[in-house]
Amino acid sequence: MNRFLKRLFELSQADARLVVGLMSGTSLDGLDIALCRFTGCGLATCVEVLHAATFPYSEDFKQDLRSVFSKREVDLEKVTLLNAKIGEVHGDQILRALKDWGVDPSAVNFIASHGQTIYHAPKRFHGLTTYPNATLQIGDGDHIAFKTGIITISDFRQKHLAAGAEGAPLALYGDYILFSSSSENRVLLNIGGISNFTYLPALQSGGIICSDIGPGNTMIDLLTKKYFNIPFDDGGQIAARGKVCRKLLAELIAHPFFHEPLPKTTGPELFNTNYLEAAIINSGSTGLAAEDLITTVTQFTAEAIAKGIKEGCNAPSLAIYASGGGSHNQYLINSLRQLLPQCKIDRFESLGVSADAKEAVLFAVLANETVCGSKVDTGAGPAVTMGKISLPD
Repeated sequence: MNRFLKRLFELSQADARLVVGLMSGTSLDGLDIALCRFTGCGLATCVEVLHAATFPYSEDFKQDLRSVFSKREVDLEKVTLLNAKIGEVHGDQILRALKDWGVDPSAVNFIASHGQTIYHAPKRFHGLTTYPNATLQIGDGDHIAFKTGIITISDFRQKHLAAGAEGAPLALYGDYILFSSSSENRVLLNIGGISNFTYLPALQSGGIICSDIGPGNTMIDLLTKKYFNIPFDDGGQIAARGKVCRKLLAELIAHPFFHEPLPKTTGPELFNTNYLEAAIINSGSTGLAAEDLITTVTQFTAEAIAKGIKEGCNAPSLAIYASGGGSHNQYLINSLRQLLPQCKIDRFESLGVSADAKEAVLFAVLANETVCGSKVDTGAGPAVTMGKISLPD
């Protein structure tokens, strides 16, 4: 038997496993790396996050990613080259993280790599009747495995698609395993490039839902880059200086996406500069100050999130735990508190896991299930085991 396959079999029976989880999101700002110790699987899973950090991408690398990200027409050679390059870059960043943490790579049992999403194409978007739902993440797992010498599990979203779903959001599975509560109706809200949530009713009584609900930071970041040459609105300070343009806000929230039933998926393929420019023209809102544009788009983000939570969560009381870059935007969070006065809104850290590490941890959970669990049946998505296994040699 191949020694790595034998090792996987042994790990499936082991008392504990040491796993590196990776996440690179639609913000394209860097790689989140979390080193986790797992015991158990399924609803008996226990995880201890030993180390976590974000390793920023160089500006040149970001530009490379932007050249193929969320575009219908791209240079196919560049996509091919980046598939290998991202794998190598992520491998280097993993080795750097382990060195910083004083951890020998040989002590790590496997890596869980999300890869880099470059295009999301559910059938609702592409409208081509002879083609299925699709999504594409690049950053080849074999390159990571070879560079690090560590078994790598990657490309998790394709099994979700193969089972008839849309490939996103996958947070449902890890949220269900790690954060279900017997006493509290929980909403786990992630405000990344796109906003999504998992609703976990108390006592796991059914009615679990996980869905994208609209933009997160994507459109805000585009505006701060364009007008202020900064990557994001730190703490929502710019939004706090401006005024909401109600005509533009109404046009932004009028898109048919917000009338589609949950669950659903979306991405920067919809919520982008073209979306904003069309809304500005259609609402007769040309000539707005930069601060007012950012305030309005931030308020739009808050209202899209609140709308989705109101539609998807039918409990009288909710505890919302916010993660992702948008959870640091105080203007956005304050707007959510005003729109959802009946809800408790808290930082995700109160559940015992760093908000910034959450998504990397959730993919480590999926890899742990691949090795020692079974297909995860939440009742709210396909019951499947996800991830492709790459061996180091």
